[in-house]
Amino acid sequence: MRVAVAIELTDQERATLDGYARGRSTPARLVLRAKIVLQAAKGRQNKEIAEDLGTLQKTVGLWRNRFAKLRIAGIEKDAPGRGRPKTIGAKKVADIVRITTQETPPNATQWSTRDMAKASEVSASTVRRIWREHGLKPHLVRGFKVSRDPEFAEKLGDVVGLYLNPPANAIVLSCDEKSQIQALDRTQPSLPFRSGRTKTVTHDYKRNGTSTLFAALNTLNGKVLSMCAPRHRHQEWLRFLQMIDRETPAHLEIHVIADNYATHKHERVARWLARHPRFHMHFTPTSASWLNMVERFFRDITTKRIRRGVFPSVEALVQAIENYIAEHNLDPKPFIWTAKAGDILAKVTRARAALANNAPSV
Repeated sequence: MRVAVAIELTDQERATLDGYARGRSTPARLVLRAKIVLQAAKGRQNKEIAEDLGTLQKTVGLWRNRFAKLRIAGIEKDAPGRGRPKTIGAKKVADIVRITTQETPPNATQWSTRDMAKASEVSASTVRRIWREHGLKPHLVRGFKVSRDPEFAEKLGDVVGLYLNPPANAIVLSCDEKSQIQALDRTQPSLPFRSGRTKTVTHDYKRNGTSTLFAALNTLNGKVLSMCAPRHRHQEWLRFLQMIDRETPAHLEIHVIADNYATHKHERVARWLARHPRFHMHFTPTSASWLNMVERFFRDITTKRIRRGVFPSVEALVQAIENYIAEHNLDPKPFIWTAKAGDILAKVTRARAALANNAPSV
């Protein structure tokens, strides 16, 4: 009687195989191979394993022996020569990648699989496979802008330092205004959400005015101080600073993180700050509003309360905003900043170099 090869696993190998066997996104063939090896390590014979996993005894023996010879690497990939031979040569693949990344079709701004298939004389499924293997997604675009602030490094270190190492006996407030929030009312009532049908809204709407939300996010505890106003001039910003002064303990220093909007640096604001020395302003670099933590809060209130809201008046919009912030402050959760200034600066440096290399010649 033929005896199957014995399998002994290290702790690391067992942990890796357990992860493969339980992974929901793991390819089915790798899940099966991992389960075969794990059961083989328990001393079970190939016939028993095959019956338990609903596969062939020959398959169990194949992957058992492959693991015994090559360990984890032996089951992660098929043996060379297995599967259907490639019909697309390396040169054709390189041409498709080059055209995708360096050229555009004559009638569009980006390639589709069908357009590329027609231009390259291959099938659309082949194009999809090549794009997937090379991580190419021509249909996607991400917005960005690299800051050209000459004091970028200094301002970056200042702001991130406040997030990671806030000063003692002080409050760090991430402040900004979300301007021109529209009070939009739909022209017809929405159809309700229920089983088998999503909620619907009319594509058109009625504008009932706008409001501006001034918000100060306490970076330590996540609470938000807010004020709504019809406009966002230096007068409103000054009123907001005065409100912060009233609503915070008088014995604490206040460090305000804000962007370079001219309103924040107005002459009257500067004079008021000079008379209130406990306020310390920290400005983010130009074109770097993402560095201001309150932008995360603005994203949340937009997606959760404003974007799908129906507001027959500006008053209704302001009430909805105030109610959302009141609920938020009952159980605030601070945003945890993890990115170090050095890591951010390295990414910006690489982006600047890439822009310089790709800049068109004059």
